[in-house]
Amino acid sequence: MVYKLIEEDSWLEPYEGDLHRREELYNNTLAQINEQFSSLMEISRGYKYFGFNEHEAVICYREWAPEANNLFLIGDFNEWDRYSHALTKDNNGVWEITLSEADSARLRENSRVKVHVSSDRDDIDRIPAYIREVEKEADSVDFCGLATLDSSYQWKHESNDLGDALYIYEAHIGMAQEKEGIGTYKEFTENILPRIKSLGYNAIQLMGIAQHPYYGSFGYHVSSFFAPCCSFGRADELRELIDTAHGMGINVYIDLVHSHTVKNINEGLNRFDGSDHQYFHGGERGDHLAWDSKVFDYRKKEVLRFLLSNLRYWMDEFHFDGFRFDGVTSMLYMDHGLERDFNSYDDYFNENCDEDAIVYLQLANQLIHEINPQVISIAEEMSGMPGLARPRAEGGIGFDYRLAMGIPDYWIKTLKELADEDWVPEKIYHMLLNRRQNEKHIAYCESHDQALVGDKTLAFQLMDAAMYTDMACENQNAIIDRGIALHKLIRLLTFTLGGDAWLNFMGNEFGHPEWIDFPREGNAYSYKYARRQWSLLDNKALRYTQLNEFDRAMLDLNDTYNFMSEQPELISVNNENKILFFKRGKLFFLFNFHPDCSFTNYKLGVESSSGYKIVMSTDSPEFGGFNHLDVSQNYPAMDESWDDMENLIHVYSPAKTAQVFISIDFTAT
Repeated sequence: MVYKLIEEDSWLEPYEGDLHRREELYNNTLAQINEQFSSLMEISRGYKYFGFNEHEAVICYREWAPEANNLFLIGDFNEWDRYSHALTKDNNGVWEITLSEADSARLRENSRVKVHVSSDRDDIDRIPAYIREVEKEADSVDFCGLATLDSSYQWKHESNDLGDALYIYEAHIGMAQEKEGIGTYKEFTENILPRIKSLGYNAIQLMGIAQHPYYGSFGYHVSSFFAPCCSFGRADELRELIDTAHGMGINVYIDLVHSHTVKNINEGLNRFDGSDHQYFHGGERGDHLAWDSKVFDYRKKEVLRFLLSNLRYWMDEFHFDGFRFDGVTSMLYMDHGLERDFNSYDDYFNENCDEDAIVYLQLANQLIHEINPQVISIAEEMSGMPGLARPRAEGGIGFDYRLAMGIPDYWIKTLKELADEDWVPEKIYHMLLNRRQNEKHIAYCESHDQALVGDKTLAFQLMDAAMYTDMACENQNAIIDRGIALHKLIRLLTFTLGGDAWLNFMGNEFGHPEWIDFPREGNAYSYKYARRQWSLLDNKALRYTQLNEFDRAMLDLNDTYNFMSEQPELISVNNENKILFFKRGKLFFLFNFHPDCSFTNYKLGVESSSGYKIVMSTDSPEFGGFNHLDVSQNYPAMDESWDDMENLIHVYSPAKTAQVFISIDFTAT
């Protein structure tokens, strides 16, 4: 069998054996799962077996801890007696206890629990691995498990069919509010969802949802994989958030961290049964030194059960519609892809590849799409692994989308290293299209990492300190004018060329100033920069409103003309004049990146002889432009070939602006 991936890319032919070996390993692993657990669907029901589950009025608790000597269930229900409720161990390293009806009743009423684990290494109280809720203990930095059983939440809304357009609003619950403190699920539901809906976004990507002990980790050092972060509220409040979003026509994705886990012993999985190799690789390979965390051993079936069950849990219990898999590059390579350039296909097929992790990702994508064919999976991956976002049957790994991670880095590098007059439109155009063909990409022009302290968002990179004093609409400031103009050009060009879907990090749509800095010792544990200042946007006297309106119009443009489902076509580029003109779908996009020069009677090659009109201009006053164009004007076509097009139009192109044209005879369907 020749994989479709190879048929489309002959450079992959020397690696056909590698793809076949991956397929063989996948099939062997699936066969072992079927033999041991009966099916992929059944292994994903692990959370219904482990942890706390109720059967006929009594509660059963199970834990996998193969190298532990003894396990004891402790909690309020037995006054934290470390030895009164011993678990028994089977031949597979699974410990179990079924509580009496009386103890079950006490546990329901007083659900704080831990498990006391005795091993050759130590005796320690641990939070159960499959715990579904945790809480922070009063007047303490410690966390405690809650023996939460099945939720009684009544769902009101179904997931939404988003069609061809996907606009993702990436958000962090805790820093979503303006207050100097941690935001909650309820506050996000009441205050932020309406803002997202009003802009036209149809999906939310929520960061930091799984429980993590250190708030400043942004949620990437997970400790309890089945517990929603208790800093934001209770589990049913997260369900209500998702249900409300569904009712607004918005689907909800979770930022999933299966690439590593926090190394904390008190809160996490590290040395749970006393060994260093229960969930992880033993020795040095089990440590992710760059991230100060632990690395899963994806070869072990109980690790697969834990992670696959985690995927199903978020879908079944919280109705998440998709997953953004974090740190996929780290998973794919033994050295985690750190400090390496990926310059040839040899870099993707060698002994450095972690094929067990690749099989896990293939199984994960197979599972979630079996459960819900409409689910979306997104890979955060920077090496460019071929076939990552292609079906496994074609030689791929099975993701629906991959993030176009090179684009944010490119824009920041451009702003830091090049003067405006040194920008080369032709290079920009080809860079934005430099991605693996036939794999769907999500475009974004700045990442949440660039908002962190020590770096700068696009808006802050462009305008910096002037944002503190000159963002009033009545002010005239050259730095602000330039910054707003380029902010719109960068976002529109990335939106139109960068991929097949769009992602925006919370606040970037209106040019949120400053950085993100979570409370820590270095800032006296302040929340001043761990929030979003919506009052800046709501103040109509400030120019943030103009950028916000531009973002709304940008999404609406694709809703109306559906150009993102088509391939771009370059018509002309003039590097000296800084002019870029291209077509996507039925729309023609004209960008003038020149810092000073505007052009009159500029010739553009077009298709239709009926003439053209402007459907969007970055220079419009509602977007903070100078209104140098009459957007109601029609541009008659001349029967003259230009730039290999049958007709041409003459237009006015102001400096640092973009216009979008459509044929006058076009009728939107």
